[in-house]
Amino acid sequence: MTTTQRSVALVTLGCTRNEVDSEELAGRLQAEGWLLVDDAADADVAVVNTCGFIEQAKKDSIDTILEASQQRDAGGARAVVAVGCLAERYGQELADELPEADAVLGFDSYADMSSHLRSILDGHKPASHTPSDRRQLLPLSPVDRRDTAGVAVPGHGDLAPEMREPAAPSAADAAVPAPASGPRVMRARLDGRPWAPLKIASGCDRRCSFCAIPMFRGAFLSRRPTDVIAEARWLAERGVKELFLVSENSTSYGKDLGDLGLLETMLPELGAIDGIERVRVSYLQPAEIRPGLLHAMATVDGVVPWYDISFQHASGPLLRRMRRFGDRESFLDLIERIRAVQPTAGIRSNVILGFPGETEEDVEILVDFLVRARLDVVGVFGYSDEDGTEAEGLGEKVDPDVIAERVRRVQDLVEELTAQRAEERIGEEVVVLVEEIDEETGDLVGRAAHQGPDVDGVTILTGTDAEVGDLVPAVVTGTEGIDLIAEAS
Repeated sequence: MTTTQRSVALVTLGCTRNEVDSEELAGRLQAEGWLLVDDAADADVAVVNTCGFIEQAKKDSIDTILEASQQRDAGGARAVVAVGCLAERYGQELADELPEADAVLGFDSYADMSSHLRSILDGHKPASHTPSDRRQLLPLSPVDRRDTAGVAVPGHGDLAPEMREPAAPSAADAAVPAPASGPRVMRARLDGRPWAPLKIASGCDRRCSFCAIPMFRGAFLSRRPTDVIAEARWLAERGVKELFLVSENSTSYGKDLGDLGLLETMLPELGAIDGIERVRVSYLQPAEIRPGLLHAMATVDGVVPWYDISFQHASGPLLRRMRRFGDRESFLDLIERIRAVQPTAGIRSNVILGFPGETEEDVEILVDFLVRARLDVVGVFGYSDEDGTEAEGLGEKVDPDVIAERVRRVQDLVEELTAQRAEERIGEEVVVLVEEIDEETGDLVGRAAHQGPDVDGVTILTGTDAEVGDLVPAVVTGTEGIDLIAEAS
């Protein structure tokens, strides 16, 4: 009997960690015989991988589901399924409020997504996900989390034992009890970019009072170095030149495997993979950045001078209220130590305005920090209550109009400061990874080593006919805001 091949489109919202999850889902579905298509309107099923981080991200996710459902009703995809963080976080509540979705599935559904989608197309509506605090699914002690049987961890490529195959050991695995067998990569590329996110860990053990992520992403869990390196080689074989290491907290990598130095050990192995030209480490917690990690990031060939540091604010008392560590002076000292070794390093961060109890004095401390820090990129966010967080129940709420004014004020300052920082790079020698050719202008657009993907600005190349994926030496000749203009050398 011949079975017609069914098609699926994955629509991804939110962060690069979600992109990894979507590509894992794509790999699972492709292995089960599904045809992957780019346009949701051309698919039998549109799977929307949602973001549940902040209010705007939630709105964007809901709008995307509604748009896909309208296309369905107009003859597009036969079914629209919500997955991802918003679905995991709200489950049945989201299903009740969004009947336009044919199903709302949580992380536990990922391993058998093919069966769920086929059932939906056959007219059966699966039960909506029932949310729970995923931190409780793993042991409290990090070193007791090595056995994750029965716990879904998206983006880790977890396979049934019969699907695993032997893999060459990694030097970084020396301190880790060896599994009986190694990985087989469960992933399918959904784009042709010359860079790719690579998940090294999931979840978070920190208890920042404003953040709900640990509740729906779970406790911190590192991937084994062997698995990470095997997937990195797989990506390199598919033309990836830059690895973007992602997690909720990269500075905690290895703590549950018994060695906090594993990232420093793994970086040289990643940088030595044939075809990989750049390794970029994201999401560093300032209170956890160790001298050994700074040294490795500064000295290992292939690791780019780019530091994504989660400062969030600079007022010590307010940071304590956020359940975080550090202050203006300790953060400035960290930046000084980085630039003492790598003067042209790119440093980016995010800050929150209007956290409960924030005073004008706190804002002035943050402003002073930003002026002195000379960061390359700063994301500025206004505080909003997140369901289930400690901060939701705090007093001394800041008036929304005051929050909006503070955000505008700091955004204006950041725009000026980061433009100045970009101008300081005129005359600097850079190496640009070409990512696209602008269809309208014909310009080559890429990123220098100090520019992270998507949100850190781009470099427009002149004087070369390079192709996407090429790494081109150049000299910065001008700027447009945080974007650079560089001439090939």
